[in-house]
Amino acid sequence: MESPHGLLLVALIATSAIIHLVRAQDPEGFISLDCGLPPNEVSPYIHPGSGLTYSSDSAFIQSGKIGRIEKKLEETYKKMVWTLRYFPDGKRNCYSFNVKQGTNYLIRVRFVYGNYDGDNNNPIFDLHIGPNFWLSMDLGDMKDGSTLEDIIHTPRSNFLDVCLVKTGTSTPFISSLELRPLPNNSYITTSGSLRFWTRYYITDSKAFITYPGDAYDRLWIPYLNSTWKKISTTLKANNTGSFNLPQVAVTTAATPANASEPLIYTDFLPFPNDKIFFFLHFSEVQVLGANETREFDIFWNGKVISESFRPIYMQPKTVYNPYPVTCEEGKCVLELKKTRRSTLPPLLNAIEIYIVVDTPQSETNENDVLTVRNIKATYGLNRITWQGDPCVPKQFLWDGLICNIVDTSTPPTITSLNLASSGLTGTIADGIQNLTYLEKLDLSNNSLTGVVPEYLANLKFLTLLNLSNNNLNGSIPQALRDREKKGLKIIFDGDDKKPCLSGSCKKKFPVLILIVVVASVIVVIIVVLVLVFVIKKRNASSNVEALPPSSTTPRENVTPTGISDSSIKTKKKRFSYSEVMEMTKNLQRPLGEGGFGVVYHGDLNGLQQVAVKIISQSSAQGYKEFKAEVELLLRVHHINLVSLVGYCDERDHLALIYEYMSNVDLKHHLSGKHGASVLSWSTRLRIAVDSALGLEYLHIGCRPSMVHRDVKSTNILLDEKFTAKIADFGLSRSFQLGEESHVSTVIAGTPGYLDPEYYRTGRLAEMSDVYSFGIVLLEIITNQRVTDHTREKSHITEWTAFMLNRGDITRIMDPKLNGEYNSRSVWRALELAMLCANPSSGKRPSMSQVVVELKECLISENLMKRQNQDMDSQSSLEMSMSFDTKDFPSAR
Repeated sequence: MESPHGLLLVALIATSAIIHLVRAQDPEGFISLDCGLPPNEVSPYIHPGSGLTYSSDSAFIQSGKIGRIEKKLEETYKKMVWTLRYFPDGKRNCYSFNVKQGTNYLIRVRFVYGNYDGDNNNPIFDLHIGPNFWLSMDLGDMKDGSTLEDIIHTPRSNFLDVCLVKTGTSTPFISSLELRPLPNNSYITTSGSLRFWTRYYITDSKAFITYPGDAYDRLWIPYLNSTWKKISTTLKANNTGSFNLPQVAVTTAATPANASEPLIYTDFLPFPNDKIFFFLHFSEVQVLGANETREFDIFWNGKVISESFRPIYMQPKTVYNPYPVTCEEGKCVLELKKTRRSTLPPLLNAIEIYIVVDTPQSETNENDVLTVRNIKATYGLNRITWQGDPCVPKQFLWDGLICNIVDTSTPPTITSLNLASSGLTGTIADGIQNLTYLEKLDLSNNSLTGVVPEYLANLKFLTLLNLSNNNLNGSIPQALRDREKKGLKIIFDGDDKKPCLSGSCKKKFPVLILIVVVASVIVVIIVVLVLVFVIKKRNASSNVEALPPSSTTPRENVTPTGISDSSIKTKKKRFSYSEVMEMTKNLQRPLGEGGFGVVYHGDLNGLQQVAVKIISQSSAQGYKEFKAEVELLLRVHHINLVSLVGYCDERDHLALIYEYMSNVDLKHHLSGKHGASVLSWSTRLRIAVDSALGLEYLHIGCRPSMVHRDVKSTNILLDEKFTAKIADFGLSRSFQLGEESHVSTVIAGTPGYLDPEYYRTGRLAEMSDVYSFGIVLLEIITNQRVTDHTREKSHITEWTAFMLNRGDITRIMDPKLNGEYNSRSVWRALELAMLCANPSSGKRPSMSQVVVELKECLISENLMKRQNQDMDSQSSLEMSMSFDTKDFPSAR
């Protein structure tokens, strides 16, 4: 099948091939750039075909020159590609955008060479998304050197760079550049970005669909195979699905011309080893009679991906592969075969195929990027190399920078900034203090004025500071002098013209003034000492006897203030250490041990069983965590959070007294140790729902909201009825009202459960708990260890993805269940777990969405049990992901 990248796409740019529709206001987040549009031409302007607003690109790039296609070609192409920007200077030239981290973006670039330079030599160059390779552009075989490319990409930071990279002697250029935000519940993948290869809607029309026919300005190409028959409806669809498909894609479809034959679609990839994602869109367009059925099996490259699929009338459903696949020798074959029960042939409404673009390299630390760009703007630096990511790829490292590059998954950091002889004027930029990893700073041989800022002493890694040959005044701050004693090397002008920079300035005060100052200081000291003595004596006589026993000084290695009624307003009981020893019968029965210390069984006055957690003297956690847990549990109340009965804070004795959970924790039952019962699938789902409800309460029920930070199977406790409750809040953090949706923290949590994005950035948010919960859900489903280096894939997410690709759900599910589960509820739970554990927080569902989906899984499981309907677990693996909550898993 002919690729859409060629004459079809050129036709899209041409006047005759685009649908002309009325002007509509640009959707939020749309960016449409007419590259090279001269300042003396109208900008912005309304594109006559789409009605979208196009602007000059000059605000988004600092380099390049303006060109224009041959005059005779302007009749063929739309205005947005009449001009272009070309880049004869520099190896890498980049457009820079401020975007929303974690949001899906469709990024489209258009190229019309149009012999703008008179050389008749279509260029070859590369495109990059940030620090990662996108594709090589070779316009030699294109008419007028014209084509377009688009990619669906999710930025890992709030910056996005689209770069043109010179690879030979020809000059890179670009005609237009567009950004379109997409909904995050569509095009969900587990790896890489999605380069557009095929996006067909099934019709015999010749019209391309873009905005406003498509709300996200996706390019839909008409296609109808000669062996197919078009069917359609004149009604308007009220539901266009999570992908928000164009109306025509929902109301038009094709069936095989021979109703007894399968519907077959074949496509060929540019390279045989390309990995792809496919998205198949189905919607019934005919009203079926009582005795009519449309049901078919879906095969991709001979492998069944969905059995007994039934499209729903005017309700689009999307089937796609959750993990990238390859096509043998680059040949991809889709087959839709009707089942024996079906009276009607299969149908297909639309198909999309994307080639995976691996984007392994993390962008430079976002704080460092923002800082160095601000420094660039402050000093008006216009270096051709200062474009795109400052540190990566290494061959495009900005001049004057040295970066610490650990590996592709860790954001690089800037460790050296050399702006010597750069013509700098004004004062030393305040932003420099934000380069927290800086080791060397060279500002020599410039015309900087003002004082040497004291904040430079706060750069804790700084080893070299060169300020020589500037016009700075004042003295070197004492804080920097103190750092100099600890190894910081300071280079400055020590000549007679600038004695203060050498630290030799000495103020000569008149002797009389000096005597008055000294005498005043002595008098003030004496008065202060007298006041302190009188106050201490008064307090000793009136207040000492009134102090409660619990206000004694805590142990030396904890906060000296202690837990008191003034710091924690509570109606919970504060127990003495002797009472703790009494209720635990002198620590007679240990229940378990964690990072905090040992947990013991206790009995409260013979009326209530309790669990007593006693902090260890050598605990890795400490008084801060103890206090945090007490304060949190005193203000939160939820049936799925372990409740606090009381606490002990007496000298060096710290303890927490909880309600007793007789069935220990989730990990205990999954492991099967000590004769623990095997949890049924419905019980596991109920435990998952309970746990999700507890986390949902922390995230949205608390004010301020809370992040647990240590969600794991050992922190999910079970009572006598197997009701699950979240425990261990020592690492929890609040988001104070008015804060952003995240806070920066010291990394804390349990390896394997720890959100990789939080680990990488230090930015904590509710989505960090969602990731950890996803790992717990995978444990519930698979009963595999979270990390097991004896497996081919050590981490549970990698192992699950690997097993899914091998096509054997029986090897994914916990074998202790003996196949006693409804495969559809399993598949939905599995999909949900993988969504929660997505490396990108922006693609994870909220805990509220998790609760809704898990409840639906539980209802479905219980319903199937009551109806005694068993499903073949082997075929359930082959069931594809879909967006209909009735029959197939839904993406959130």
